Amino acid sequence: MKDPRKVHVETALAQGLGRMDDQFKGVIPGIHPSTTYEREPDGSYPNGRVYTRDQNPNYDQAESMLSLMEKGEGALLFSSGMSAAVAVFQALMPGDHIVAPKVMYWALRNWLLTFGADMGLQMTFVENGNLDDVKAAVQPGKTKLLWIETPANPTWAVDDIAAWADIANSVGARLAVDNTVATPILTQPISLGADIVMHSATKYLNGHSDVLAGALITKTNDAFWERIAKVRNAGGAVMGPMEAWLLTRGMRTLAIRVERASANAMQIAESLQSLNNVESVLYPGLPSDAGYEVSASQMSGGFGGMLSVCIKGGAEEALAVTGRLELFKRATSLGGVESLVEHRASIEGEGTPCPQNLLRLSIGIESASDLIDDLKSAIDG
Repeated sequence: MKDPRKVHVETALAQGLGRMDDQFKGVIPGIHPSTTYEREPDGSYPNGRVYTRDQNPNYDQAESMLSLMEKGEGALLFSSGMSAAVAVFQALMPGDHIVAPKVMYWALRNWLLTFGADMGLQMTFVENGNLDDVKAAVQPGKTKLLWIETPANPTWAVDDIAAWADIANSVGARLAVDNTVATPILTQPISLGADIVMHSATKYLNGHSDVLAGALITKTNDAFWERIAKVRNAGGAVMGPMEAWLLTRGMRTLAIRVERASANAMQIAESLQSLNNVESVLYPGLPSDAGYEVSASQMSGGFGGMLSVCIKGGAEEALAVTGRLELFKRATSLGGVESLVEHRASIEGEGTPCPQNLLRLSIGIESASDLIDDLKSAIDG
């Protein structure tokens, strides 16, 4: 195909950037399971490949698609979203200071408070959406990284990426953005000033709940990015070729899946607001949401497929609602074609900032009316 940058992103994705099987002209490139590559008699590697822990042909297509979507200069696949996120922090030095929001993916927050602290990282957690907190937290010359997740799991609080980028630049720090929920279909953080974008590619990018994967995309191929690549190589946190191939397959339908999930989520969020047993609906696409204006400015084409609902009656009644649902699967994760429900506080455990009556909903691509009927029936008891 012509230059993928000259067509709409959904076209480039659907055609896999136009790449095909070179040998047999199959429209889908093959899987390359080899872990090692033969040298020439003179000891050189004419194809530039030495070992799969460095690169694999199946990484190439997926990483190129990620770079295109996020408008970055380079991308790296990882074995999971956690390994991708952790690699960014492992590339820092002991004593470096980071700023992150209080509401974020609980496993990463816990890693920072344990292993990150053991590494000597200094950290300040700020209120989501409060730029005054961010400005007060940064330390010129010491703060090296600002990390945000927007919308933030599981309250879907929204942070202004461009404003965070300005603050990071003012103290010579980098901004990294977890873009898992918004996806590059709705938000491109690098265009808003971010330096690094992270994805738990297990979720929307793959979209079928059958691949564990992570990814990082960089604005520039600088020394810090090279250090992250060395962290990945040294730790061996890479995907297998089959998983990379499946991730590429998933990304080819990303645009249409995100469009459908976002439309469904909006309908569901609007319908749940009127139920007597609902205390509140948390969704950045609702005009009543505190993050609506920022979301509308940095998300294009929808507000994502994730929302939460707080049930009257506390944790006991919230858990009872999950037991009455018939279409929603009671399972961890998000971003698949099937709809999921989870009582997050009981999963996150002691110390969680998550309300005890909150149910997290990952909205899939089923009929919105069927999902609404299921939720209404379960919530009304």
